[in-house]
Amino acid sequence: MTIACDFFPLANAGIRGLKPYLPGKPISELERELGISNIIKLASNENPLGPSPMAMAAVKEQLPETAIYPDGSGYRLKHKLAQHLAVDAECLTLGNGSNDVLVLLANAFLSPQTNAVFSEFCFAVYPIATQSMGARGKVAPANPEHHPMPLGHDLKAMAALVDENTRLVFIANPNNPTGTWVSPDHLKDFMANIPPAVIVVIDEAYLEYATAGQGADAVKWVVEFPNLVVSRTFSKAYGLAGLRIGYCVSHPQIADLLNRVRQPFNVNNLALAAAEAALDDTEFIHQSRVCNEQGLQLLGEGLRDLDLGYLPSAGNFLLVRVGGQAQQIYQRLLESGMIVRPVNNYGLDNYLRITIGTADQNQALLAALGQAIRDGA
Repeated sequence: MTIACDFFPLANAGIRGLKPYLPGKPISELERELGISNIIKLASNENPLGPSPMAMAAVKEQLPETAIYPDGSGYRLKHKLAQHLAVDAECLTLGNGSNDVLVLLANAFLSPQTNAVFSEFCFAVYPIATQSMGARGKVAPANPEHHPMPLGHDLKAMAALVDENTRLVFIANPNNPTGTWVSPDHLKDFMANIPPAVIVVIDEAYLEYATAGQGADAVKWVVEFPNLVVSRTFSKAYGLAGLRIGYCVSHPQIADLLNRVRQPFNVNNLALAAAEAALDDTEFIHQSRVCNEQGLQLLGEGLRDLDLGYLPSAGNFLLVRVGGQAQQIYQRLLESGMIVRPVNNYGLDNYLRITIGTADQNQALLAALGQAIRDGA
């Protein structure tokens, strides 16, 4: 028998008002709900090619060490990353996915007396991490829908919100869920005009998918801007989302502060081994990029044939404008065994976010989407 208690008033004020992060629906959940099989998931921006083969070989080799705690410092991976990125190992912080690193930054630098600045349609973790620390989130209006980079970051609007209490500015480049990006020149100009006591976090989770002129590769600016932190992940192009491994590059003093709040053994043995091996799998990354570029073209053409608009994207997904029946179309797609991502939790009620899949998956999505639209006509 459960005793009636009310623990809600005991929680921190920021936690009480928090809305949890909503992930994409898992395949197993849809199987349980509708009893269907052969489901295609294009909801969470996962790599449709699966994990890096070299990473999987490293995982198998590491399995006998599962009973042993991982190297809490991540020495081997840090030094491999340092060589890969041409930075010092002391500039690196490892995380349980890049999500972990973003939360560490909030833990280290935000308080109820401070604020963080982010864009209107930014990655949901930025406002969640900010509010969990009791800090104020200052939201800059995004570009209007008729802008060349619709719903993307307006850097001037973001800079205007920075004040003496601002500790963090979050910028995803490319941005999730919109797919939009900020050019390297504009982003560097922004950095040059931000006070040095304000830490700018450039989240490059989708950088590997960006083509020339889309991604900034901001790691090369860390020496020039000590207040810059660049976060990256192995979850997307490297195909290691299930192992949860990411990192950030920063000034060594920022890295030191992050490691003071980082949980012990926050990255497991298998993830460390997989990430280290994945860095060498350049052919897999090339294949992933080619698959994504071809998928963007195929899906874009198919969406235009369906008379559906979508935002420009430098990631491995498209934000598709489906109108006022987005939720109904999403449900019809689920019933056909197709999982995409509703984004009404971002305030984008008329859109669905669709991950780029293989050629067969993209064709199946377009067929199911066309049928879902016709069923609602």
